[in-house]
Amino acid sequence: MGATKNIWTAMEANHAKQSHNGNSTFNDHSILHSNLSVDTALPFPLMVPRVIALCKDLFRKWAKLNDSCFSVDTVSGGITNLLLKVSVKEENGEYVSVTVRLYGPNTEYVINRERELQAIKYLSAAGFGAKLLGVFGNGMVQSFINARTLTPADMRKPKLVSEIAKQLRRFHQVEIPGSKEPQLWVDIFKFFEKASTLQFEDTDKQRTYETISFKEVHKEVTELKELTALLNSPVVFAHNDLLSGNLMHNDEQEKLYLIDFEYGSYNYRGFDIGNHFNEYAGYDCDYSLYPSKDEQYHFFRHYLEPEKPYEVSEKDLEALYVETNTFMLASHLYWALWALIQARMSPIDFDYLAYYFLRYNEYKKQKRMCFSLAKSHISGSGKA
Repeated sequence: MGATKNIWTAMEANHAKQSHNGNSTFNDHSILHSNLSVDTALPFPLMVPRVIALCKDLFRKWAKLNDSCFSVDTVSGGITNLLLKVSVKEENGEYVSVTVRLYGPNTEYVINRERELQAIKYLSAAGFGAKLLGVFGNGMVQSFINARTLTPADMRKPKLVSEIAKQLRRFHQVEIPGSKEPQLWVDIFKFFEKASTLQFEDTDKQRTYETISFKEVHKEVTELKELTALLNSPVVFAHNDLLSGNLMHNDEQEKLYLIDFEYGSYNYRGFDIGNHFNEYAGYDCDYSLYPSKDEQYHFFRHYLEPEKPYEVSEKDLEALYVETNTFMLASHLYWALWALIQARMSPIDFDYLAYYFLRYNEYKKQKRMCFSLAKSHISGSGKA
């Protein structure tokens, strides 16, 4: 990635210095850099030696180890990432593990990698996610988190819900240098501009694409933007993609981890929470699993007052309920437009066009109720 190289070129001198003395340990605060890349289109057995070569290039104390000292396993393969666990038997006989994250091809169309790398340093310092150890041509290496990835069903367990809420509140309090302008509508209109001018080589896909009324979509985006502006949702540094796959839990230590900040930006609090609630639907997108009002209130109490959850006023609960469920609509529009871009750019075998219609139709299904709720709350003529 060009952005990656621009940011980290300054690290190369330090990397070269460490290359000679072999002191690139995990306690070092410097971020290491390699110009190598790993082709994600390769079959896994052919990818493994390239991942090992990458690790040897980054961590020079591993440079002379035999390849048999390394084991590479798949942790997860998401839509925009491939996560690998690399375990290494060092010269002293001890084992060390790192996570290698490979960016998906063409993801620069929807992800600002420069913004992500900027945020990771500060989020890591605040105790979130894995520590950033090094960057390379199409990915990064991070410390390995010994925990399991949550399932969508886990996210609605009351004890985990309260912990997620507390962690998200703390996440929202992290200060990231740079512009604090909320990115939601900037990103949505950017997605719209790209999504509305696509051409598909596949004639069936092109025919399906041409059934979309972008005039209608633009009207819906503009209308929702105007409505959410009346809610005065606080601007925070938001995760923006808090699905179950980006939550990990160490069951023995009862420790929760928020991971994967590639969509992170300053954004509206209501969007981050509403987007998280949409993820209760799971990978099958069963929106009947969207949390009930009582379930949402449980989350809100622990988010607003982690130490005194049952002292949150009804007024504050109602206000956050309205804010969240209005911005929940924006989540559907965001990922619908994102899906159209992926349908054209991503080589991954996934029906992104169908996903667009699924998210956009859910938006239309929920719109009347959520707009009514918001307008009633804003006018003060009714309760949520």
